Amino acid sequence: MSSDRRADDPVVLQDALGSFVRAFGLHQPETTPCGRPIPVSEAHALSELAQEGELRQVELTRRLRLQKSTVSRLVRQLSARDWVERAPALDDGRGVVLRLTPAGRRAAQNLVDARRERFSRLLDSIPAHERAGVLHALDVMVEALDE
Repeated sequence: MSSDRRADDPVVLQDALGSFVRAFGLHQPETTPCGRPIPVSEAHALSELAQEGELRQVELTRRLRLQKSTVSRLVRQLSARDWVERAPALDDGRGVVLRLTPAGRRAAQNLVDARRERFSRLLDSIPAHERAGVLHALDVMVEALDE
């Protein structure tokens, strides 16, 4: 099969993405790809909260692209670890605001450090002349998934 025909074959895309998921460790949901022994969803939630300082739970749901019930369960897990605290939203009695606790900020920083190290090694292993193309391909994939 020519390379042009392979580029139009959905099975080739499926195989390539499957290989990426396995190589990056995304098929191991209880460990981050950076080797931290916490679920990937918790790592993403910590990252979002660390970036913003605080978020409404509904906004975290939107950012993580998860169901409300899944995020509620996720927040309970983070609270049980003493990484997140919940507070009523001041401007909306039904709303919930989430903030990292001091332990949550430390956990988030540990993830940032591990992520920086892993992605630095990954970037260094991609030839410099191909890096922009790799980043562009990832952007195109995200845009296609958002349609």
